[in-house]
Amino acid sequence: QVQLKESGGGLVQAGGSLRLSCAASGGTFSTYTMGWFRQAPGKEREFAAGISWNGGMTWYANSVKGRFTISRDNAKNTVYLQMNSPKPEDTAVYYCARSRQVVVRKTDEYDSWGQGTQVTVSS
Repeated sequence: QVQLKESGGGLVQAGGSLRLSCAASGGTFSTYTMGWFRQAPGKEREFAAGISWNGGMTWYANSVKGRFTISRDNAKNTVYLQMNSPKPEDTAVYYCARSRQVVVRKTDEYDSWGQGTQVTVSS
């Protein structure tokens, strides 16, 4: 059973930058799609970014496209989310997740989840 642990969250000013990390342990990482989701208070969890097993494909929600970049290092069993020019509306708990499918955006298409890391963007 893979365990996913996010880190790197915190308080950032709008227009700044922040990098989130998600480290996997105890299971297979390198052959799976990985994704980042987020959940703001009172809202449903939503897809932010995804990456294929070898990093050859990435896909993004329109709300973050051009500002966020997902990447992975299979040698380190880690996936990253580089957040550039964040906005106050990006404030949320960010989760990483693992999927057996490719180019997936729905929460039920991912089978393992981390506990999340809080990101707060101040204006």
